[in-house]
Amino acid sequence: MNKGGAGGGGGPTAAAALAAAQKQKTLQQRVDNDIGNIVDNFSFIVNVARVNDPPVRNSQEAFMMEMRASRMVQAADSLLKLVSELKQTAIFSGFATLNDHVEQRTEELNQLAEKTDGMLARIGEDAAASLTELESHYYSSVRTNQAVSGLQ
Repeated sequence: MNKGGAGGGGGPTAAAALAAAQKQKTLQQRVDNDIGNIVDNFSFIVNVARVNDPPVRNSQEAFMMEMRASRMVQAADSLLKLVSELKQTAIFSGFATLNDHVEQRTEELNQLAEKTDGMLARIGEDAAASLTELESHYYSSVRTNQAVSGLQ
């Protein structure tokens, strides 16, 4: 999990970006291969789907059509697995990103709490110093007032 370092960017590291680009390339190749297989096999089935007079040729073509249909099903199944993998990747990477964001926000709030605690301590010290000064003025004025009243 990336902590966002001194640069403050918080983005993925170069290695993570490279790994993500490689995974994306691999997934795109899988999609291209599977879709290519489906299209090729479907084209072959359409081309072979003519009815011919010799029964032996029809049975050979039927067998070829079944084989190509089976390959189409395998390619479609591979695509479905790929979609499931992409969904899981999106979900788990979403959680990882969310966790990173929560950790970053928690750290920011902890720093803000420390700053606020320091500010409150400084305000308390200033208030205590001001109160001490006010008390000394009050008590000195009371003594002065009593001394002036005693002279009269």
